[in-house]
Amino acid sequence: MSVLVTGAAGFIGFHVTTALLARGESVIGVDNLSDYYDVALKEARLARFEDEKGFTFRRLDIADKDAMAALVAEFPDIDRVIHLAAQAGVRYSLINPYAYIHANVEGQLVVMEACRALKNLTHLVYASSSSVYGGNTKLPFSVDDRVDNPVSLYAATKKSAELLAASYAHLYRLPMTGLRFFTVYGPWGRPDMAAFIFAGKIIAGEEISVFNNGDMERDFTYIDDIVAGILACLDTPPADQGTQGPHRIYNLGNHRAEPLMRFIELIEEALGQKAKLKMAPMQPGDVKATYADIESSRRDFGFEPTTSIDEGLPRFIAWYKDYHGV
Repeated sequence: MSVLVTGAAGFIGFHVTTALLARGESVIGVDNLSDYYDVALKEARLARFEDEKGFTFRRLDIADKDAMAALVAEFPDIDRVIHLAAQAGVRYSLINPYAYIHANVEGQLVVMEACRALKNLTHLVYASSSSVYGGNTKLPFSVDDRVDNPVSLYAATKKSAELLAASYAHLYRLPMTGLRFFTVYGPWGRPDMAAFIFAGKIIAGEEISVFNNGDMERDFTYIDDIVAGILACLDTPPADQGTQGPHRIYNLGNHRAEPLMRFIELIEEALGQKAKLKMAPMQPGDVKATYADIESSRRDFGFEPTTSIDEGLPRFIAWYKDYHGV
């Protein structure tokens, strides 16, 4: 039996694939290597798997229904799917909205249709986002909260993916779980995210934009904790109770809201260099604070994050300096 990982060349997909291979799994990885950010970074991640006998890679677009149908026909022994491929980023959704519908809505549909053809499928785990909480002001964010007020197209597409999954779980009894990730960071991270951007600009002596004049909080979650949660969830598929479909939603976060200014200070300390701050207003589609309620994740599959930003950010900076030869 094999695990299909979509977005295997991406940040989270790379780490999930690494962890699956480490526990002896056979992994089929797919990715379209989009140029949303530096393709060389994605290729460097994939290069780490070159000598792994348990890893097979196919370059394809998960929204290409013919390519996905051919993939599952080629690998009929796939019994679990971790669907992480997506068009990420709130701000880019203001620039290229069509990319989000293509990857996050059409892509979700195509992946689920491919899963219907897998006779041995036991669980589809897919990535959602804390962005679905949108304009909610009650903290921490609970999976029981209403999420009807998206403030970005990215959030709307992730909520759409959850609704599509719920309908397919009901219609076809496909066991599915959506995981709402909260601001994931760590080694091999995405260049469009705060830790990566801040580190590069501080080293270069350039100004960093601090939105909402620094009055922001994020539930920063270290990559190792996220991966542990994904695998624990994968191993615990939802039961089919016979009424609603076997579909669940969980938060995966660090269960604490960290001030943005403290996040910056820890990066400064790890680099041994002060940042040049440029205070800026809140950006369209952004939110002031995120904070995950993880009680259901703890209860159902033992999720327990252990890495604070005091530990995680120095690890990220050490990797960043090594990768860039700083």
